[in-house]
Amino acid sequence: MRITVILTIGLSLIISLTGCQAKSGMNVEMRSQQEFKATSTGKKPIVTIIIDSLMDKPLQEALKQGKAPALKYLIDHGQYFPNVVSSFPTMSVTIDSTLLTGVYADKHHVPGLVWYSDREKRMIFYGNGPREALKIDQLQVLTDSVYQMNQIQLSKKVKTIHEELADSGQHSASINAVIYRGRTERELRVPQTMAKTTRLPDYYKVSTPELFSLAAFAHLNPQNANHTALWEKYGMNDKFAARDIAFLVKNGELPDVTIGYFPGNDSVHHRKGSMALKGIERADRALQHVLDSYGSWEEAVRRTTWIILGDSAQSDVMDNRDECKVDLQPLLSGYRIAKLGRPVGEDDQIVIAANERMAYIYAISPGLKLSDIVKSLQKEAKLDIIAVNQDQSVRLTGGGQGDNVLSYSPGGPYSDEYGQKWSLSGDPRLADISLHERKIKYGKYPDVLARLYGALHSHEGRYVVVTVKPGYELAGESSPTHRGGGAHGSLHEADSIVPLIVAGTDSQPKHPRIVDLKNWILRMAEQK
Repeated sequence: MRITVILTIGLSLIISLTGCQAKSGMNVEMRSQQEFKATSTGKKPIVTIIIDSLMDKPLQEALKQGKAPALKYLIDHGQYFPNVVSSFPTMSVTIDSTLLTGVYADKHHVPGLVWYSDREKRMIFYGNGPREALKIDQLQVLTDSVYQMNQIQLSKKVKTIHEELADSGQHSASINAVIYRGRTERELRVPQTMAKTTRLPDYYKVSTPELFSLAAFAHLNPQNANHTALWEKYGMNDKFAARDIAFLVKNGELPDVTIGYFPGNDSVHHRKGSMALKGIERADRALQHVLDSYGSWEEAVRRTTWIILGDSAQSDVMDNRDECKVDLQPLLSGYRIAKLGRPVGEDDQIVIAANERMAYIYAISPGLKLSDIVKSLQKEAKLDIIAVNQDQSVRLTGGGQGDNVLSYSPGGPYSDEYGQKWSLSGDPRLADISLHERKIKYGKYPDVLARLYGALHSHEGRYVVVTVKPGYELAGESSPTHRGGGAHGSLHEADSIVPLIVAGTDSQPKHPRIVDLKNWILRMAEQK
């Protein structure tokens, strides 16, 4: 996930950060063991680990080659669901927000890794490629990714799983997860030299779970203080997260629910493509360290409920330099496009926010029609789905589709496999939907109606959502591209289907979707 790049840049700016302090003044790594031992007696804690970009096909190959023994053990002693539907855009911050809140982006309001705030009149970057990083305000990016995303932009109208648990008197931990909002106030302090010489505040006041770690900002295992070097991505790595989870296990401090994040697999697939195994091997070694902390893997499954999942998949980007990238700027050359590195101006007409294989295109000029932008985009046959809000409905078309459209809105006579009701008119084949006796069957775009609706209602402004066909990647000014590697972001199943491993319980979610996992986890936590 590209937020790792920004955290690395940001942490290099404030590497002398003294740590994350609880409001009481207690160091995060010095939490009272007695408190958590007392509350967890007789209970079976739940540990959820997100392995970034974990996919079924490379996982099966790693299992076949004997390179993922810990994952194999959990699969052999539990349940395996290979086709779980992710959120949209299939970018980690949006997916993790869906996992923690149990809703899509129309309700949690984290639209993607890159987006434009019409209210603030500025681009918001939670992270992206190094070329973009050179052109944007890194202090603002650091503030957005470390503070604003959780405390301001993640909607207060929805509760995270950490907030739900705290409100019911239960306990939770967030281990290296970038979406972490909870009920415990802490001060994320900035060194005085930085605070006095930049516009950074003296500290960020954040709300976290009771147990919290986030790379060099905060850790639980004292040994992790020695593992925040530049070459270790300042602690944003699988080993760091595994050490903190194992520390909780060994000290009897596992709370009711732990959410951990293993980021390393994502960058391997971005570089090497969807079938690369090195990231899975590394994640498995980190998982082995956690399971070993129980004394035996059998004991780990007996004492703990395990949920291991990917967040998004990655589809391969072709290796042809001239073909792999669909540059949105030439398609929109008839408009004045806002430039990176300077504030959006009154003369600008369009803002492009590219999220790998999807993009938001904003009409910021009042007289500019979204329908005209759509027509400009339709000239490119490599574009897949192009959609806008129009007259209380979503209007969907595609590259090279001309006047062929599908319009839909929530509520109505058609129902899908998840029990959601819809009104439909036009050509459902544009979304690879088949209809039979008012039953909706999804094809290569799983849960497309709800996921696309979520993105189109995720934040203020007038904008077009566009995705690109498999094999290609979208680009704006200085956007990162992954020629010959992997990318994600789109609605296509190649980006949207991830595996789920469950061990230590016979329970399973209502539907195989990430949006359904929060309520399932809460039900299990209540039943313990």
